Amino acid sequence: MVSSDRNQINRDLLVAALGDQWPAELIQTAADLLADSESRFPSGPRRLPGDLVRAIQRERLLVGMLGATSELGYRSTNVQDVIERAGVSRPTFYEHFANKDDCFLAAFDTCAERLRHQITAAADQGGNVWRDRIRSGFGALLTFAVAEPDAARMVIVEARAATPDAARRRVALLDFFATCIDDKVRELLPAGTVHSPITASGVVGGVESLLYARLNKGQMDDLPALLPSLMYFAVLPYEGHLAASEELGLKST
Repeated sequence: MVSSDRNQINRDLLVAALGDQWPAELIQTAADLLADSESRFPSGPRRLPGDLVRAIQRERLLVGMLGATSELGYRSTNVQDVIERAGVSRPTFYEHFANKDDCFLAAFDTCAERLRHQITAAADQGGNVWRDRIRSGFGALLTFAVAEPDAARMVIVEARAATPDAARRRVALLDFFATCIDDKVRELLPAGTVHSPITASGVVGGVESLLYARLNKGQMDDLPALLPSLMYFAVLPYEGHLAASEELGLKST
């Protein structure tokens, strides 16, 4: 569960995180309670099952981790930074996570799954046209980075500075996208088109490096304008300069 307003938990976020596990009326009740109390459960008797309260507390801690690492960086973030942003107690934190690293990995997994889902769904809209699939997928990636900068920063920037487990999960995420590209190249490009899987890894790595630099510099406003350049970079090794130039709006000569 990710929010551009890093410390707020609202109904949409609760539905995204917990909607498959809890009835809609309970989610709405929780959202109402949090909205009336500045995103913290009010004291006194509760109208929600204990398991739901604990699930929501966990999601709040994930959002708190996102906010803390975005503001402070992974290495400077500590448990106190997370619980202050989440609005929960230290004992509550340790009911859910063993330590800071455990919480970071859980938040990373949540963000990575959302990113995988959004890019895969967008690519599927391109049907059986390879370039349309890539274009839609890149568009979803750029939209994700603009709409959820804390999540994008966690996945692309902070995971590099975190634990070896986080680094491995980051590599696994990049490998997932590279495999998706390579599979569709083999399926959809004309017969006889042969490329090493390393080509797809190079495309994914190049795009990730560009976003890493932009996120580090805070250059977010023009991210959607990068789409033609990303398409040129992706098409070039598979279809050549003339085809790639079409993505930049250049006429083939």
